[in-house]
Amino acid sequence: MTQFGRTDLPAEQRTALRKAVRWEFFTIGYTLVTITVVAFVVGNSQAMKTAWIEDMLSLIPQITFLLALLFVRRAPSRAHPYGLHRAMGVGHLVAGVALLAVGANLAVEAVTGLIAAEHPTIGTIVLFGETVWLGWLMVAVMALIVIGPFFYGHAKSKLAPVLHNKLLYADADMAKADWQTNAASIVGVLGVGLGVWWLDGAAALFISLGIIWDGVRNTRAAVADLMDRRGRTYDDSHPHPLIAQANRYLRSLRWVDRTAIRLRDQGQVFHVEAFVVPRRGRVSTRELEEASRGIARLDWKMQDVVVVPVDRLPAEADRGT
Repeated sequence: MTQFGRTDLPAEQRTALRKAVRWEFFTIGYTLVTITVVAFVVGNSQAMKTAWIEDMLSLIPQITFLLALLFVRRAPSRAHPYGLHRAMGVGHLVAGVALLAVGANLAVEAVTGLIAAEHPTIGTIVLFGETVWLGWLMVAVMALIVIGPFFYGHAKSKLAPVLHNKLLYADADMAKADWQTNAASIVGVLGVGLGVWWLDGAAALFISLGIIWDGVRNTRAAVADLMDRRGRTYDDSHPHPLIAQANRYLRSLRWVDRTAIRLRDQGQVFHVEAFVVPRRGRVSTRELEEASRGIARLDWKMQDVVVVPVDRLPAEADRGT
C-alpha cells in the first residue's frame, strides 16, 4: 500500500505501514491461540471468564484497523470528495463502544456475584496420572500469555506516531497494559485457592473497570475527532505542531500580513483551511496556489489544503506560532 487517498506515502511511512499490518496479523493469530488455550482452563472463576472475554474484545482494534485500510487507500470521488479517511475514525469509535458496552455488562455481573456472595469453586484434573488443582494451570497459562502483548504492544506504539494513527496507538496502549488483566486474574484464582472467595469477584470487577476505561477513553477520542476537533497529535496530548508550522510558513511569504489555520484530523491525514490577510489587499491565484503547495510540502499528512484570502481572520481559527 503506497497511498492514503491522493497522498503518496513517503518511504518511512510505507515501511511503517507494512510493519503495522504484519504486527496486526500476528496479534490476531496470537490472540486466537490464547483464547483457545484459556478456554480449556477457564473453569468457574469469574476473573478468568472476564479475562477470557477481554482477550476476545482485544481482537476488535486489529480487525477494524485492517478493514479501515481497505477504505482509506481510495482516492477522493464526487460521492466522497474528502476521501474515505474517516473510516479509521469510525473503526476507532466502533472499538471504543464495543469495549464500553461489554465492559459495563461484565462489571454488573461481577458486582452481582459479590453482592450475592457467590463462592466459586475450582476443581482438579488428572494430568499425566497425577491429580492437579486446575488453579495452577490457570496461573501458568495467564503468566505465559502475557509475554506476547508486552512485545507487540511496544512495537506498535513505535509505529503509531510515524503513521499518525490513533487506532493503532490505542491498540498498542491496551496491549502494553494487558499484564494488569493477567495479574488480576491470577490474584483472583489464588484467592479462591486460599479460601478468600471474594478476591475472584473483585479481580473480575477490576478487569471489567479496565475494559470500561479503555472504552470510555477511545470512544471519547473518536467522537471528538469525528466532530472536527482541532487536529491533535497521535496520542491527543496537545494540538498538532503542524498548525504552528503552517502559520510560520505563510507569514514568511512577502505578500502575507496575518494568518490563521483551521486544521481537522481526517484520520491519519489533515484537512487544512488557511486564512490569509494580504498586505496589498489583493493577491493573485498563482500566489495562492504556491502557498497551498508550500503548506502541503511541510508534511505528508497535509493532504487537503485550501488557502483563502480574507479581510478579517475567523475568530475560531488558530493563529498560534
